[in-house]
Amino acid sequence: MPAFRLACAKWRLITFIAAKRIASTYCSHVYAKQLVADLGSKEAVVALRQDFHDAGLSARDVEMLAYAEQIAIDASQVTEANIDRLRAVGFSDQQICDIALCAAFRCFVSRFFDAVGAGTEPAFIDSDEAFRAAMTVGRSY
Repeated sequence: MPAFRLACAKWRLITFIAAKRIASTYCSHVYAKQLVADLGSKEAVVALRQDFHDAGLSARDVEMLAYAEQIAIDASQVTEANIDRLRAVGFSDQQICDIALCAAFRCFVSRFFDAVGAGTEPAFIDSDEAFRAAMTVGRSY
């Protein structure tokens, strides 16, 4: 079986956007902390949180995140047009499946964490109160 074809940084981007749409504060904080290193600043992560379409990402990454966001909002509304847009920016069918798996897995795991009352580990909670507030998308801890 072929290996997962997305880089870890892409996995984190997808997870972060899915966490926002399903209001998972736990996953939002965990992946925000990691994305600061990937994107270079807290400001870049806040911009991503506010609107990934206008956060300085490549057209390819924006299309990837739009697809992941649609999966998190309502996967039953994904159409062939969504898939065609991903292919148009260079994603293979395997990569498209990986994006879908990542977004759907995040939805599943995040709902599980909420269902059992899991809180974000202190190591992932930023000391910057404004940044912490910006990353809180659901339950507050």
